[in-house]
Amino acid sequence: MQSRLQHLSFPGIFRGLLDVRAQGVNEEIKFAAAHAIANTIQGDELHEDYIIPSAFDKTVVKVIADAVADAARKTGLAL
Repeated sequence: MQSRLQHLSFPGIFRGLLDVRAQGVNEEIKFAAAHAIANTIQGDELHEDYIIPSAFDKTVVKVIADAVADAARKTGLAL
């Protein structure tokens, strides 16, 4: 499962950081990425066999990138 989460999270995290030219990574950014992943699955889709979005879901990277960029701006790491 850890490998699957890394494949989902890293592209979005890096995209979000690069988009705002962030000067680092803090806990708020990590939590923003985690919450973005968790919120990708709607309540009616959630069940014991489906708690992590599919690696083929193309919306996940954008959702994570947007959340990470927003967190970087709010915490002063964005340029």
